[in-house]
Amino acid sequence: MSESNTSSKECLIVAMGASAGGLEAFQGFFKHMPVDAGLAFAIVQHLAPDVKSALPELLTRYTRMPVEQARDSTKVLPNQVHVIAPNSTLTVKDGVFRVKVPSEPAGHRTPIDSLFRSVAEDCGENAVCIMLSGNGTDGTLGLRAIKEHGGMAMAQTLESARYDAILRSAIATGLVDHVLPVEEMPAKLLEYAAHLRALNDGAPHSIREQLRTHMTTVHRLLRSSAGHDFSEYKENTIARRLERRMKISQIETVEQYVAVLERQPQEVNQLFKDLLIGVTQFFRDPDAFDALQREVIPKLFEEKDAGTAIRVCVAGCSSGEEAYSIAMLLCEHASTLHKPPKIKIFATDIDERGLGIARKGRYAESVAEQVGPERLQRFFTRHDNEYQVKRDLREICIFSSHSFIRDPPFSRLDLISCRNVMIYLGLDLQQKIIPLFHYALRSGGYLFLGPAENATAHRELF
Repeated sequence: MSESNTSSKECLIVAMGASAGGLEAFQGFFKHMPVDAGLAFAIVQHLAPDVKSALPELLTRYTRMPVEQARDSTKVLPNQVHVIAPNSTLTVKDGVFRVKVPSEPAGHRTPIDSLFRSVAEDCGENAVCIMLSGNGTDGTLGLRAIKEHGGMAMAQTLESARYDAILRSAIATGLVDHVLPVEEMPAKLLEYAAHLRALNDGAPHSIREQLRTHMTTVHRLLRSSAGHDFSEYKENTIARRLERRMKISQIETVEQYVAVLERQPQEVNQLFKDLLIGVTQFFRDPDAFDALQREVIPKLFEEKDAGTAIRVCVAGCSSGEEAYSIAMLLCEHASTLHKPPKIKIFATDIDERGLGIARKGRYAESVAEQVGPERLQRFFTRHDNEYQVKRDLREICIFSSHSFIRDPPFSRLDLISCRNVMIYLGLDLQQKIIPLFHYALRSGGYLFLGPAENATAHRELF
């Protein structure tokens, strides 16, 4: 496909990240990548700030595509390879590269995460991320963003990489679609791009229309395999994630995909995992957490003493970042009091994988930019390329598998945080949940929702 008939917004953008050992991996990849596939490539490799990158010159020996350092305000073009410049952050916005000097010190930069997140937000399903050889954990959070926005993720096999720490971190998320030797990645990428084009060339709503016929079967299979009922989730939520699984598996019709679900329980489990992919990070929506810290946290401690406890529930806690964020705010205020009450946080989810991460409290090094240096020093310990939540903060948070949709909530709570969960639920289910939350709260308790959620249909309760 030539550049003339593929715009930067229509073609896939393939964001590639590596550090130590990356050159060999890049060379192996582009040696097998056709020059006219209509894909755009953006490459980030960790380099010392004062080292000139020789990557463009070295890669031109393995591909006839133009290879050059990305420049600020230039368009992302298909059939070209764009390489990060030294001492810079490379992102994409509206199909255009943004290149700037990073503000973080060299040891705290996460340029792969930055690129992946920006491509995810800019391109949605037209985004692909590829993790290659390297140390550290940079790229893990950005990979999650790619998946949240409907894109595809690949990682190099551990045994084929010179350094595998960065790959282990990515693969441990459970979100990587294909783990392959670099030589096999181009063929899989071309298959995915062709299938995506074929789906997009069809009727735009055909999959949604097909799904209505098979929705009952999909819900039955999810319920029998995963033990959870998704029938009252928004239809668009199910459709988007099912569509994504069809693209990854290169299946053209919903009928064919449902047949695969019926034959392969592992695909039902994979669809279940995809349905649980959620947007989460420490102190997500900082203004909301600032308001919580300023307006709500002090009031939770009023009329409480050392013989009482502040009880908080974080519903839909995912991998724990939100629960720990609230725990930090509570601990910070408690430290200003002479005899503070105990703090108990009950954090729940139906995603066992996420709960496992939360209980360990170990996160990629790139969380440093979300937490800030003071809290990082107070509440975290660094282990190699990860940060672990300190034991005293972990002991405040009890993580458990619990469905607030199906099971009774906790009681006598001072605060319930349920952020960016109800946006995936149907209106009828939302109307049932708000009164349940009200019942679980003590008189004068608080409900903390996401920016796109509200309780206006129950003004008499809140």
